[in-house]
Amino acid sequence: MGPKKCRVGLLLVPLLGALAALAPLSALAGAQVEERLAPSVVTVLSQAISDRPVPADYANAPQRRAWLDEMSRRLAAKIPDAGAREDFLATVHYEATRAGLDPQLVLGVIQFESAFRKYAVSSAGARGYMQVMPFWTKLIGSAEHNLFHLRTNLRYGCVILRHYLDVENGDLYRALGRYNGSLGRPEYPNGVIAVMNRNWQVAPPGAGAKLGAAPVKTSLR
Repeated sequence: MGPKKCRVGLLLVPLLGALAALAPLSALAGAQVEERLAPSVVTVLSQAISDRPVPADYANAPQRRAWLDEMSRRLAAKIPDAGAREDFLATVHYEATRAGLDPQLVLGVIQFESAFRKYAVSSAGARGYMQVMPFWTKLIGSAEHNLFHLRTNLRYGCVILRHYLDVENGDLYRALGRYNGSLGRPEYPNGVIAVMNRNWQVAPPGAGAKLGAAPVKTSLR
């Protein structure tokens, strides 16, 4: 390589670095598979994603306060700002509970999907904390819904995961596979369950919401 080519190459390095910094954060995640839904299912899911903001006094209930304080301590390294962390965790707890999910499970999904990066984008185009595919906004919501918005992303993600749990009759392993678009492969469900058990489980009873009436299988396969 001649001197002129070397100089051009050296000039391109900082330029490429700057462009990389401007690009969306990538996420090592799969993607939900678009499928045909019965009109009745679309109606139910559309109603489920209707926007209901977290009540102003939501964090004040003793059990929720204990959960928020403990999770805030664990999450401090990922979300350093205390106010942003409180808002994030209150929204996780609220949307998970609203969908009939365990908030610790949702934290496990978020960690595995996006590593708590709000603007993460997968190679398949899944977006945000819970890596929601854009086709869902057209299918059950509105094209105006911003999947990088905290509450919108968590609301969609929790409703979709709840839907897959119902489809799989409470089988968490298979529901997680559907959520990630990797049904039948063990890596994703095993990884989420391991992360949840290692990082987000809490001892006090009642700290999280129940997964719903259907029995949930959490054994690794």
